[in-house]
Amino acid sequence: MKNLHITILLSLLTLLFFGSCIEDGVSTSSSDQPVFSVDTLRLTDSFTGSTTPTGRFIVHNNHDKIISIGSISLRDKDQGIFRLNVDGISGKEFQNVEIRPNDSIFVFVEAKLPVNGVDNPVVIENILDFSTQGVTRSVVLSVKGQDAVDIKGVTLTENTLWTNAKPYHIYDSLVVAEGVTLNLTPGTRLAFHDKAYMKIYGTLKSEGTAQSPVEFTGDRTGFVASNIPYEIMSGQWEGIFFAPTSKDNVMRFTSVRNYSNGVVLDNVVSSPALTVIASQLRNSKGYVMASLNSDVEIYASELAEASEGILYLEGGRHVINHCTIANYYLFSALGGPAVQFYHLDEDSDNGSGMPYLSADISNSIIYGNGTELNVGDFTGKPVFIRNTLLRSAGSNDDNFIDCLWDTDPLYYTVRQDYYFNYHLKPESPAIGVANPSLTHANSMVDFTGNRQNPSAPDLGAYVFEPAEVK
Repeated sequence: MKNLHITILLSLLTLLFFGSCIEDGVSTSSSDQPVFSVDTLRLTDSFTGSTTPTGRFIVHNNHDKIISIGSISLRDKDQGIFRLNVDGISGKEFQNVEIRPNDSIFVFVEAKLPVNGVDNPVVIENILDFSTQGVTRSVVLSVKGQDAVDIKGVTLTENTLWTNAKPYHIYDSLVVAEGVTLNLTPGTRLAFHDKAYMKIYGTLKSEGTAQSPVEFTGDRTGFVASNIPYEIMSGQWEGIFFAPTSKDNVMRFTSVRNYSNGVVLDNVVSSPALTVIASQLRNSKGYVMASLNSDVEIYASELAEASEGILYLEGGRHVINHCTIANYYLFSALGGPAVQFYHLDEDSDNGSGMPYLSADISNSIIYGNGTELNVGDFTGKPVFIRNTLLRSAGSNDDNFIDCLWDTDPLYYTVRQDYYFNYHLKPESPAIGVANPSLTHANSMVDFTGNRQNPSAPDLGAYVFEPAEVK
């Protein structure tokens, strides 16, 4: 019994000891104030009527006692735009929120801007006040939103002109009927929701400028994680599909990115089926472009980042001039070489009865991770690669003409930093070595508006900019 009493006494003393350690006391000093990880929380830009991705900031207690924040509330209580979650509890106002010594809590914020009836983006701000021991400190909450034209299951049945007044938000599908032309003027933006796609039975004329390119993108902005922007994420929407009845399509100063299946041409009989000039096609979960028995011409364009390969060319005629074909895809192992040729001869006949593939690639760069081509010997076939920089070690012949073998173009791209920039560094061996006689008129100006030196043009899509700091 004596030992039992001693054990109980020791237990009580232990509880008292540890209880006194746990009880830090609540500060009553007005100098003990919370510290915020940001002064202003800028939420991701969004379309009005849609909820932004959740933003967050941290509230720190850098003191040796508990601080009790008497109230947390939005200064303008009538907006109803910002939604709050403080330390795991949702609400509009919060009282007596305690933060333990040298600890912190999270504040999560999202916003939904109402449709405002104007074309330009609108910035809305509110102030989140934290009142502690008679002192008020604040964090500014800021969100920018813009009205958009909602497209839900739309088929265009007459010639249509879209402008840059407001973005077009495609929720599921946008179809251009046979015989109909959709004209996109400089600065027009098409933002596609998850699984949304565009299909063209008629004609697409996407005519941007270097100052105001046309954009086809996913509808998500901001960051997937702290340092990975949605800008480099593939698979956000399905892609652009050209049906056999489509004809005379043009993409000029146009950026198409973040898709799953890429730009797909399916037995488009017009020639050329698609002309791409000074544009960017990048970040695909499949191919950047898949051309089946279709004639395609691509000039001064960046074709980059795709899981399965950059170009899938099956039959058809293809002209590729002053292009940068690069693959440093991040999110899976590469499924195949950068440029893939099929329906090239009897051995790769697809049974379509269509003419075999022909291709002319000139003054271009094919360089990145993985191999460049799925075919290494084009003897007797109408495939010519002229004055093009390649990663592989090889030698010139009747099909590979005046190529630069086993040569690094020295891009600014740093894959591990999620930075993809295919302009040329000052020491690049691709500067000034393109063959002027092979430079097509459509390749004289690049996506950023820089003009090639007609007597000594640069290889690839981008003209070297000696004064630019990347």
